[in-house]
Amino acid sequence: MTSPEIDALTQALARLPGLGPRSARRAVLHLMKKRETAMAPLLRALERVNEALAVCSICGNVDTTNPCGICADPRRDARLLCVVEEVSDLWALDRSHLFPGRFHVLGGRLSALEGVRPEDLAIDSLIARVAAGGIDEVVLAMNATLEGQTTAHYLAERLESYPIRLTQLAHGLPVGGELDYLDEGTLAQALRARRPVA
Repeated sequence: MTSPEIDALTQALARLPGLGPRSARRAVLHLMKKRETAMAPLLRALERVNEALAVCSICGNVDTTNPCGICADPRRDARLLCVVEEVSDLWALDRSHLFPGRFHVLGGRLSALEGVRPEDLAIDSLIARVAAGGIDEVVLAMNATLEGQTTAHYLAERLESYPIRLTQLAHGLPVGGELDYLDEGTLAQALRARRPVA
Protein backbone atom coordinates (compact mmCIF):
# COMPACT_ATOMS: atom_id res chain seq x y z
CA MET A 1 0.00 0.00 0.00
CA THR A 2 1.44 3.37 -1.00
CA SER A 3 0.70 6.83 0.30
CA PRO A 4 -1.89 9.07 -1.39
CA GLU A 5 0.94 11.36 -2.56
CA ILE A 6 2.80 8.53 -4.31
CA ASP A 7 -0.48 7.26 -5.79
CA ALA A 8 -1.23 10.76 -7.08
CA LEU A 9 2.24 10.99 -8.69
CA THR A 10 1.81 7.55 -10.28
CA GLN A 11 -1.61 8.48 -11.64
CA ALA A 12 -0.29 11.79 -13.01
CA LEU A 13 2.56 10.03 -14.82
CA ALA A 14 0.20 7.32 -16.13
CA ARG A 15 -1.78 10.02 -17.96
CA LEU A 16 1.29 10.94 -20.05
CA PRO A 17 1.40 9.56 -23.62
CA GLY A 18 3.24 6.27 -23.86
CA LEU A 19 3.06 5.55 -20.14
CA GLY A 20 0.54 3.20 -18.63
CA PRO A 21 0.04 2.38 -14.95
CA ARG A 22 2.89 -0.17 -14.83
CA SER A 23 5.39 2.12 -16.58
CA ALA A 24 4.33 4.97 -14.31
CA ARG A 25 4.94 2.85 -11.21
CA ARG A 26 8.42 1.92 -12.48
CA ALA A 27 9.17 5.59 -13.17
CA VAL A 28 8.02 6.60 -9.68
CA LEU A 29 10.16 3.88 -8.08
CA HIS A 30 13.17 5.05 -10.09
CA LEU A 31 12.57 8.68 -9.08
CA MET A 32 12.27 7.71 -5.42
CA LYS A 33 15.45 5.58 -5.51
CA LYS A 34 17.38 8.33 -7.29
CA ARG A 35 15.84 11.22 -5.41
CA GLU A 36 18.88 13.54 -5.57
CA THR A 37 20.07 12.70 -9.08
CA ALA A 38 16.72 12.16 -10.84
CA MET A 39 13.77 13.58 -8.92
CA ALA A 40 15.26 16.91 -7.81
CA PRO A 41 16.60 17.87 -11.29
CA LEU A 42 13.28 16.81 -12.85
CA LEU A 43 11.33 18.99 -10.41
CA ARG A 44 13.58 21.99 -11.10
CA ALA A 45 13.30 21.51 -14.88
CA LEU A 46 9.49 21.20 -14.68
CA GLU A 47 9.25 24.38 -12.56
CA ARG A 48 11.46 26.37 -14.97
CA VAL A 49 9.51 25.25 -18.03
CA ASN A 50 6.17 25.83 -16.29
CA GLU A 51 7.16 29.41 -15.44
CA ALA A 52 8.55 30.26 -18.88
CA LEU A 53 6.26 28.27 -21.19
CA ALA A 54 4.92 30.32 -24.11
CA VAL A 55 3.14 29.77 -27.41
CA CYS A 56 4.89 31.54 -30.28
CA SER A 57 2.69 34.35 -31.58
CA ILE A 58 4.13 33.89 -35.09
CA CYS A 59 4.10 30.15 -35.78
CA GLY A 60 2.28 28.48 -32.86
CA ASN A 61 5.30 26.52 -31.62
CA VAL A 62 5.62 25.89 -27.87
CA ASP A 63 8.85 27.24 -26.40
CA THR A 64 10.12 29.24 -23.46
CA THR A 65 10.42 32.42 -25.55
CA ASN A 66 8.03 34.39 -27.75
CA PRO A 67 8.83 34.47 -30.62
CA CYS A 68 10.20 30.94 -30.45
CA GLY A 69 13.80 30.03 -31.16
CA ILE A 70 12.98 28.98 -34.73
CA CYS A 71 11.18 32.20 -35.65
CA ALA A 72 13.89 34.31 -33.99
CA ASP A 73 16.75 32.48 -35.73
CA PRO A 74 18.16 34.76 -38.47
CA ARG A 75 19.79 31.76 -40.18
CA ARG A 76 16.36 30.35 -41.06
CA ASP A 77 15.15 31.01 -44.60
CA ALA A 78 12.06 33.18 -44.13
CA ARG A 79 11.04 32.52 -47.76
CA LEU A 80 10.29 28.85 -46.97
CA LEU A 81 7.31 27.99 -44.79
CA CYS A 82 6.37 24.46 -43.71
CA VAL A 83 2.80 23.98 -42.47
CA VAL A 84 2.26 21.18 -39.93
CA GLU A 85 -0.70 19.91 -37.94
CA GLU A 86 0.80 19.83 -34.44
CA VAL A 87 3.84 21.04 -32.50
CA SER A 88 5.07 17.43 -32.34
CA ASP A 89 5.22 17.41 -36.16
CA LEU A 90 7.27 20.63 -36.13
CA TRP A 91 9.69 19.15 -33.61
CA ALA A 92 10.05 15.93 -35.66
CA LEU A 93 10.82 17.83 -38.86
CA ASP A 94 13.16 20.25 -37.10
CA ARG A 95 15.10 17.35 -35.52
CA SER A 96 15.90 16.10 -39.02
CA HIS A 97 17.85 19.32 -39.78
CA LEU A 98 16.67 18.97 -43.39
CA PHE A 99 14.27 21.92 -43.60
CA PRO A 100 16.04 25.30 -43.48
CA GLY A 101 12.90 27.44 -43.36
CA ARG A 102 10.29 28.38 -40.80
CA PHE A 103 7.10 26.68 -39.66
CA HIS A 104 3.40 27.26 -39.07
CA VAL A 105 1.42 25.06 -36.65
CA LEU A 106 -2.28 24.67 -37.44
CA GLY A 107 -3.17 23.17 -34.07
CA GLY A 108 -4.91 20.13 -35.57
CA ARG A 109 -6.57 19.04 -38.79
CA LEU A 110 -9.99 19.38 -40.33
CA SER A 111 -12.32 16.62 -39.21
CA ALA A 112 -16.06 16.48 -39.74
CA LEU A 113 -16.35 13.56 -37.32
CA GLU A 114 -14.59 15.45 -34.52
CA GLY A 115 -16.25 18.76 -35.38
CA VAL A 116 -12.98 20.53 -36.26
CA ARG A 117 -13.73 23.35 -38.72
CA PRO A 118 -11.37 25.77 -40.52
CA GLU A 119 -12.06 28.48 -37.95
CA ASP A 120 -10.87 26.11 -35.19
CA LEU A 121 -7.38 25.99 -36.69
CA ALA A 122 -4.68 28.63 -37.24
CA ILE A 123 -5.55 28.93 -40.94
CA ASP A 124 -6.37 32.66 -40.97
CA SER A 125 -2.98 33.47 -39.44
CA LEU A 126 -1.32 31.28 -42.10
CA ILE A 127 -3.12 33.16 -44.87
CA ALA A 128 -2.10 36.46 -43.26
CA ARG A 129 1.57 35.38 -43.18
CA VAL A 130 1.47 34.45 -46.86
CA ALA A 131 -0.48 37.61 -47.80
CA ALA A 132 2.13 39.78 -46.07
CA GLY A 133 4.64 38.65 -48.72
CA GLY A 134 8.21 37.45 -48.52
CA ILE A 135 7.29 33.77 -48.76
CA ASP A 136 8.24 31.94 -51.96
CA GLU A 137 7.24 28.37 -51.05
CA VAL A 138 4.72 26.79 -48.70
CA VAL A 139 5.26 23.11 -47.92
CA LEU A 140 2.13 21.30 -46.75
CA ALA A 141 3.41 18.66 -44.31
CA MET A 142 0.13 17.10 -43.31
CA ASN A 143 -0.08 13.55 -42.03
CA ALA A 144 -0.98 10.90 -44.60
CA THR A 145 -4.49 10.40 -43.20
CA LEU A 146 -7.86 11.20 -44.71
CA GLU A 147 -8.17 14.24 -42.42
CA GLY A 148 -4.60 15.33 -43.15
CA GLN A 149 -5.15 15.16 -46.89
CA THR A 150 -8.50 16.96 -46.57
CA THR A 151 -6.72 19.73 -44.66
CA ALA A 152 -3.97 19.92 -47.29
CA HIS A 153 -6.56 20.17 -50.07
CA TYR A 154 -8.44 22.93 -48.23
CA LEU A 155 -5.21 24.87 -47.66
CA ALA A 156 -4.23 24.47 -51.31
CA GLU A 157 -7.55 26.02 -52.35
CA ARG A 158 -7.12 28.91 -49.91
CA LEU A 159 -3.54 29.58 -51.05
CA GLU A 160 -3.95 29.15 -54.82
CA SER A 161 -4.41 32.88 -55.50
CA TYR A 162 -1.06 33.85 -53.94
CA PRO A 163 2.17 33.99 -56.00
CA ILE A 164 3.88 31.13 -54.15
CA ARG A 165 5.11 27.67 -54.98
CA LEU A 166 2.88 25.21 -53.15
CA THR A 167 4.36 21.78 -52.44
CA GLN A 168 3.49 18.76 -50.32
CA LEU A 169 5.54 16.06 -48.64
CA ALA A 170 5.87 12.87 -50.65
CA HIS A 171 3.82 9.89 -49.49
CA GLY A 172 4.11 6.22 -50.31
CA LEU A 173 6.34 3.27 -49.55
CA PRO A 174 8.58 3.69 -46.52
CA VAL A 175 12.23 2.76 -46.95
CA GLY A 176 12.64 -0.79 -45.74
CA GLY A 177 8.90 -1.44 -45.90
CA GLU A 178 7.56 -4.71 -47.28
CA LEU A 179 4.53 -4.60 -49.58
CA ASP A 180 2.80 -7.41 -47.73
CA TYR A 181 2.67 -5.35 -44.50
CA LEU A 182 1.42 -2.06 -45.98
CA ASP A 183 -2.19 -0.91 -45.88
CA GLU A 184 -4.19 -0.28 -49.05
CA GLY A 185 -4.09 3.52 -48.64
CA THR A 186 -0.28 3.58 -48.53
CA LEU A 187 -0.05 1.26 -51.53
CA ALA A 188 -2.57 3.34 -53.50
CA GLN A 189 -0.63 6.55 -52.78
CA ALA A 190 2.64 4.88 -53.77
CA LEU A 191 1.13 3.74 -57.07
CA ARG A 192 -0.31 7.20 -57.82
CA ALA A 193 3.06 8.85 -57.08
CA ARG A 194 5.12 6.40 -59.15
CA ARG A 195 7.93 7.86 -61.27
CA PRO A 196 10.18 6.68 -64.11
CA VAL A 197 13.22 4.59 -63.25
CA ALA A 198 16.38 6.63 -63.86
